[in-house]
Formats: sequence, structure tokens, C-alpha cells
Amino acid sequence: MSLVFISQQIIIYSAMIYLVFGVIGNAISIYIFSSVSVYRRTPATFYFLIEAIFKNIYLLTNLLPRIIGYSYGYEFANISSLWCKFRQAILIMSSTVVVAHTCMSAVDQYLVTSSKAYLRQKSQIKMSHRSFVIIIIVCSLHAIPFFIYLDISPITKICASFNPILTTYFPIFSLVIICTMPILFMSVFGSLTYRNIRQTTVLAEHQADRQLVTMTFLDITLSFFCSAPLAIYHIYNIITSGMIKDQDRLLKEYFAYVIISTEITLYYALSFYIFLFSSSRFRRNVKERLFGKRQTNVILPNTQTK
Repeated sequence: MSLVFISQQIIIYSAMIYLVFGVIGNAISIYIFSSVSVYRRTPATFYFLIEAIFKNIYLLTNLLPRIIGYSYGYEFANISSLWCKFRQAILIMSSTVVVAHTCMSAVDQYLVTSSKAYLRQKSQIKMSHRSFVIIIIVCSLHAIPFFIYLDISPITKICASFNPILTTYFPIFSLVIICTMPILFMSVFGSLTYRNIRQTTVLAEHQADRQLVTMTFLDITLSFFCSAPLAIYHIYNIITSGMIKDQDRLLKEYFAYVIISTEITLYYALSFYIFLFSSSRFRRNVKERLFGKRQTNVILPNTQTK
């Protein structure tokens, strides 16, 4: 079997698995974080809610056309100019929104676990709502050039950028925004939050939510391990961009990219299961909301006298 065939099979089957389990998991997260009153009032879970919404947008926009394209050879982005523009703009916007809210959740957990009162006071749901509006505006404006300058090439008949600046910018965007930024935020605010967690007396006094801290830390850790290989791949491409590569090397690089892109998509599909594993309260809420509270029959003592 050739590397091209193996790559296609990996893309198809991994996309099917991620689409089913990812969309279902994110949908349950959206339901839980939007319906449980305690979660609605907490900045960290508000960030989780926004993440889950845009992760589903990313999965549906990215994986469903990919499955159809590789399974049936019908790539709609290479046929419809509007879908070519719209799909890439949505993918860029949704991925940046997810990354931004992952970083915001890291900052929030540093604030809420701080021993300084003025820092803890900055962790407010109103501030989360305002940051959400700002992030949506910035990410939408950032996606506009992709909508404008992407189109179907009249020569190759493939959806691609016809603007050389945007073509150069895209790997920089992937390296800096999608890969480096969450890694940097995790390194800085993760270590600061860990330092705060070690101050167990302070956490007990201010009732910091350890389960939310754990959920946030594992979510950011997942982002780190999924995005780090892509960062390394882009750095490799920049270093080897001036080299002449034979067909065998190009096939191997393509195969490596398929494996890495499959891994980074895992971040968009796995968060719900991370939350389910790390938080007993989240598991309890999922069980109660999906299956209902268990009814217990209470037998009262007979107080009547004969």
C-alpha cells in the first residue's frame, strides 16, 4: 500500500470518529454549561461553553466536507467559489476563537486561585462576556482577508489563495496563533496557577474550585500536546523551504502532516471526555441532565397509635 492510500484512509476514518464523538461530546458540554446555574455564573465554564460551540463549528465545517471529498471524490470547495471562501474563513475564525478562550480560561484560573484580592476580583462573569465580544469582533475581522483572497484557481481547479502575502502569512498564523500562543499561555499561567494551588491554605480560605482548576489545566495540557507537533512541523517547513525535495521525501512529509493534523483535530473532539474524567461534579451533572435524577423511595415510620 502506498503512503497516499494510507493517508487517505487515516483521514477518512479519523474524521468519522472525531466527527461523531466530538460533535456529541461538545453538544453535551454546551447543554451542561448553559443549563446548570452554577456553571452559568462562572467565568471558566463560560469559556468552556464558547469553546464547545466553536469546536463543533470547526469539526462540522472541517471534517464533514473532508469525509465526503475523500470518500466520494466530491470536493465542494473546488467547485463552489462561495464555499471555498466561506469554509476557510469559518475555519480560521472558529480556531482562533477556540484558542483565545483556551488562553482566557488559563488566565482566569490564575486570577481565581491568587492570594491577592484585587486579582481574584477581576475574575467576573461580566468581564468574560466583554472579552467574548471583543474576541468575536477581532477574530471575525481577522478572517475577512481569507474570505476575500481565497478562490478556485483557474489552472489547478483547487481552492487556494491568490494573494502572495496571505499565502506567506498562513503558515505564520498557524505557527504563532494556533500553536505558539496556547503553549506560551500554558507555560506562563499554568505555572503561576500551579504555584497558587500549592498554597493550600489560601485556596481553602477563598474556596477556589479545585475541580475547575483541574478541568482547565487538563484542557490546556491537551491543547499543548496537540498543537506542539504542528508547531514543530511548521518550523521544519520554514527551515527546509529552500531545499530541493524529491518525490519520496514530499510523500513522507505529506504523510507526517496527515498524522499531525489528525492529532491537532483531536483537541476539538476530546475536551468533553477530559471534563468527564477529571470532575465528579461534571459527571454528576451529565448523569442528572441526561438521565434524570434517581427517585428514591423513603419509607416513613408509622407514628399512628392504635
